[in-house]
Amino acid sequence: MKAIEIRNKYLNFFERNGHSVIPSAPLIPENDPSVLFNTAGMQPLVPYLLGQKHPKGTRLVDFQKCVRTNDIDEVGDNRHLTYFEMLGNWSLGDYFKEESVKMSFDFLTKELNIPIEKLHVTCFAGDKDCPKDEETANVWKKVGIPENHIYYFGKDNNWWIAGEEGPCGPDTEMFYDTGKPACSENCNPSCDCGKFVEIWNNVFMQYYKNADGSYSKLKQKNVDTGLGLERMAMLLQGKETPFDIEIFKPVMDKLQELQKVDNIHSRRIVTEHLRTSMMIISDGGRPSNVDRGYVLRRLIRRMTRHMNNLQINLDELANIINLYIDTLKELYPELDKNKEVIKNVIVEEKNKFIKTLTNGEKEFNKEAAKLRSENKDILEGKTVFRLYDTFGFPPEVTSELAKENGLTINMEEFNKLFKEHQEKSRAGASQKFKGGLADQSEETIAYHTATHLLNAALKIVINKDVHQRGSNITAERMRFDFSCDHKMTEEEKAKTEELVNKWIQEGLDVKCTEMSKEEAIVSGAECMFIEKYPDIVTVYTIGDISKELCGGPHVKNTKELGTFKIKKEEASSAGVRRIKAVLIK
Repeated sequence: MKAIEIRNKYLNFFERNGHSVIPSAPLIPENDPSVLFNTAGMQPLVPYLLGQKHPKGTRLVDFQKCVRTNDIDEVGDNRHLTYFEMLGNWSLGDYFKEESVKMSFDFLTKELNIPIEKLHVTCFAGDKDCPKDEETANVWKKVGIPENHIYYFGKDNNWWIAGEEGPCGPDTEMFYDTGKPACSENCNPSCDCGKFVEIWNNVFMQYYKNADGSYSKLKQKNVDTGLGLERMAMLLQGKETPFDIEIFKPVMDKLQELQKVDNIHSRRIVTEHLRTSMMIISDGGRPSNVDRGYVLRRLIRRMTRHMNNLQINLDELANIINLYIDTLKELYPELDKNKEVIKNVIVEEKNKFIKTLTNGEKEFNKEAAKLRSENKDILEGKTVFRLYDTFGFPPEVTSELAKENGLTINMEEFNKLFKEHQEKSRAGASQKFKGGLADQSEETIAYHTATHLLNAALKIVINKDVHQRGSNITAERMRFDFSCDHKMTEEEKAKTEELVNKWIQEGLDVKCTEMSKEEAIVSGAECMFIEKYPDIVTVYTIGDISKELCGGPHVKNTKELGTFKIKKEEASSAGVRRIKAVLIK
């Protein structure tokens, strides 16, 4: 069964069971500085999991485009992906454990025709914070899962929370028995031996983990589920790896045809990183030296150097992208729509990296000459790491050059430095995620509202064709990207500040109205990514100066905002400017 068939079956099944189909949110989160990319289907729905009313009701289903960056260095094996699609269904204070389990069972056994004997499930074992989840286990028994296929595990396996604070609860996970031999007589779904593959996770969100580590009950019980599309397609097609399914195979085959050196590890890296890069660019991402832009840059560079490893002519890259878009356009029509932008960004970044490789080789040659002058033949690990960290020069290329020059490398020293580097990077990524999904503080809500006032002011000060191109909000400041072909003058900045503060002082009410998307457009409401919004939308109106589609939340009256002050105005990208501003109370 192809991936598109699995996705369509999933959406149709849950729609028949009373769920409203909602669109995937873009990969790049709006107004959420805590994460680089949307990493799960629940991430854009946090306000609704916390009690805000969703315009499409209490039962939702979608597919969500996701990027997770923790395992970039692992991509190239037979299972790791940075981009993946997550199918999910939600109950926002509607059904709970019993109906959730029954629907999952019916979908797996009746829609996907998975034999019951192939299914194994896990439930929460219980601890001081939450009792053993025998309720869920009993439902599994009732629908037909044998008792010896039901397992109990603790928080490490069967408890879900995003970050360290926020909505959370026990979960039940479903596993597919691949038929491989058991690794031992105690082999079970917690093993990594490959016999059991996780296919679905239903989280029963009934608690909120507080900053002090304590748990309190949510005012509504929610269900949040996630099923990985690529993994399910792999299993149902009887393939050994996701790279063997129709999403990846045409590109894998093309790379094999073009390569002069056979290396399946490199082919997988090129195939996976190229798809991820295309998806990020299609949703507005661009390479840079910070945050998500750096992740994109790293993906393209790693992909480029592995094309070099395969000795594929890099001029073939545009043709490979065309092939990939033709392969994926049924799943993701936006790739075809943004084809030229995708090609231009990737090819330009590839060209920049070729220069980096050239500079790295020059630096290596200096180090090699120095060693020869000192009658030494060992390249220190710190030198290899400096080439990697400063010049972006891959250690495997350094190793090849060292061998050609009769040198050996102190790889133990390099690996130690590299491990320290990874730990620092992961710690930084953890801080990025920490507590962010539940950050609906008074400060961030105020800044969220201020972006609407700023957008309206810029239309008056610059011209009516100014549109928002992105925003990033923390509790300390706001960052707002907008379309503009010139650097703002001091007079324009002063006028913008003056208008925003005038509206704040006028004490304008902020009103929230639900209407159809068509009505919203006709009424003049502005939004980014109109195609991403559901049929019924939320429109926020501020006096008679601003009307925008937005998920909220916002203040009730502009007087709550304080004084608006522009701290900086600068270029963001071609044709896009960026304002950094603060609210002073």
